[in-house]
Amino acid sequence: MQDIAAPEAWVPTALAALVPRVLGSATIWLGIACLLTYLLAEMLVLSWADYSYVQPVAASAYGVVAVLGYVVLGEDVSGLRWLGVFVICLGVLVVGRTSPRTTRTKLS
Repeated sequence: MQDIAAPEAWVPTALAALVPRVLGSATIWLGIACLLTYLLAEMLVLSWADYSYVQPVAASAYGVVAVLGYVVLGEDVSGLRWLGVFVICLGVLVVGRTSPRTTRTKLS
């Protein structure tokens, strides 16, 4: 959105003029494609594992984002945030040791 620039005024006409620039941005479409890919992947994983197992594992993305921000973008990540990443990873390890299914399947 930084390439597109904010409208001069936040009125309906200015926002309407912004729509074609947003829809014409390849970066926006790449972001939408990434979100759709994530949604499909999560739906696939939820088809074979319980939500209580999937959600904490998906939370590992917070750690991945912090590491990628530090390595790729050169962002400054504070010690407290690294501690948070460590706690998230520890939680993922604990969840990873549990069974993906906690409910029993019914026999027909």
